[in-house]
Amino acid sequence: MIDQADKQMSISRQCHLLEMHRSGYYYKSKGISQADLRIMELMDRMYGEDPTRGTRRYRRDLKLAGIHISREKVRRLMKIMRIKTIYCKPRTTVIDPAAYKYPYLLRGLDITQANQVWQVDISYVPMAGGFMYLVAIIDVYSRFIVGWDISNSMQASWVVETLKGAIARYGSPRIVNSDQGTQFTSGEYIGYLKGLKTVKISMDGKGRATDNAHIERFFRTIKHDKIYLHMPEDGQELFTLCDEFIEFYNTRRGHSSIEGLPPAQKYIRQAA
Repeated sequence: MIDQADKQMSISRQCHLLEMHRSGYYYKSKGISQADLRIMELMDRMYGEDPTRGTRRYRRDLKLAGIHISREKVRRLMKIMRIKTIYCKPRTTVIDPAAYKYPYLLRGLDITQANQVWQVDISYVPMAGGFMYLVAIIDVYSRFIVGWDISNSMQASWVVETLKGAIARYGSPRIVNSDQGTQFTSGEYIGYLKGLKTVKISMDGKGRATDNAHIERFFRTIKHDKIYLHMPEDGQELFTLCDEFIEFYNTRRGHSSIEGLPPAQKYIRQAA
C-alpha cells in the first residue's frame, strides 16, 4: 500500500496515515542465522506452554527436541526475545533504589473502572525470515487494547510514541505498570510519564512476570490464535495480522473474566 515512488507524499506520511510504524516498512531480517531463528520460534512456543522454564529446563527440553545448545546460548536468546521466567522470589530485603526505580502499585489494588490501570510490555514476534517486536498497552479493568505498534528494534522513543498515541485517543490512566526493562527505566519514558503529573508509575518486581499478567496473557493469545497460524513473511504482513486480530479481540471476542463481553463494550461503558 506504500508507494515509494510517490513524489507528493513522503514514506513517513504514508506510514502515519496507515497507522504503521515506519520501522515496520523498512524492516530487514536481523543478522541471526536461520538455525537460531528456528530455535527462537520453538522457545517462544515453549514459553506459551510453560513460562516457568529457566535456562536449565530450556536446555534440557531443547535437547529432547534434538537441539543441543549451551545454557549461555539459551540465556542470550532469552534476552533477545525478552523472555522472563515466572517464579516467586521471597521479599527478604529492600531492593536497591538505583536498580529498582518505582514500586509495584497493583498488589491488593481494587481495579473498578476503565483508565485506572494500564499495563504496557514488549514481546518478541517470530516471522518466516526473522523477527520483530510488538508493544501493546492494555486497560486492566476492561482488557481493552488501547495502543500497540510493531518495530524491528526496542527503542524507548518507540514505546513513548505508542503511549502518547493511546493517551491522545483515550485520555490518561491513573497508573501505568511495566516491567523493569531498559525501555521502561529510560529517562525518556520516565520523563514523559512524570510530565503528565496525574499518572503514577508502577513496575514489576524482578522475577515477577505475573505482576504484568494481563498483557502477558494477551501476547500469548495473539501469537497462538493468529501469528503462529500464519507466520508472516515481513513487517507489513505482520502489521496487517496484528491489526486484524486486535480489532477482533477488542470488539468481537468475548472474555469470561468480564461477563463474556468484548473489551470495547466493557471499556466504553465505564469510560463514557
